[in-house]
Amino acid sequence: MATLKKSARKKTASASSSSNDHLQAQAEQLSKRLGESAQQVWLAGVGAFGRAQAEGTKLFETLVKEGLSLEQVTRKAAGGKAQAMRDAVETTVGQARERASDTWDRLEKVFEERVHRALRRLEVPSREDLSALIDRVDALNGELRKLGGAPAAKATKARKAATAKKPAPAAKKTPAKRASRKKAAP
Repeated sequence: MATLKKSARKKTASASSSSNDHLQAQAEQLSKRLGESAQQVWLAGVGAFGRAQAEGTKLFETLVKEGLSLEQVTRKAAGGKAQAMRDAVETTVGQARERASDTWDRLEKVFEERVHRALRRLEVPSREDLSALIDRVDALNGELRKLGGAPAAKATKARKAATAKKPAPAAKKTPAKRASRKKAAP
């Protein structure tokens, strides 16, 4: 039995050694294939990178050209609309100016009329009234000169100079004085 065990051991040892050799050969082949695959993957990555660089530059330039053409088209469209908007705004502003000017003119006329009426109610003499009064005083002074009153001429010149330099003060007339003046007037 001992011989049987020895021969079985020899057979198993030789079978296991051949199986080890076979497994080791398979492992080496697998390792070799993996190395080759890794090498191919690496080379494919390097090739893809080179291609992306070359085509990326071309793609970038193409995109820039397309962007420029789109920008020009957009500017033309926006420029036309902007000009239309500018014209519309200018028209609206012009109309508003005309309305404001008309309104201001009307307001000015109303103001002048009310001031004129208020001055009339207060019996403040107007320019025409003062001018007529000056003419009347001049006529009276002329008559006085004819009669021989020389000092009256100096007083007329002094009055004219005073009225030319400053406006006549608005003097309030009392009803009694007005009545007496109206009676005294020719």
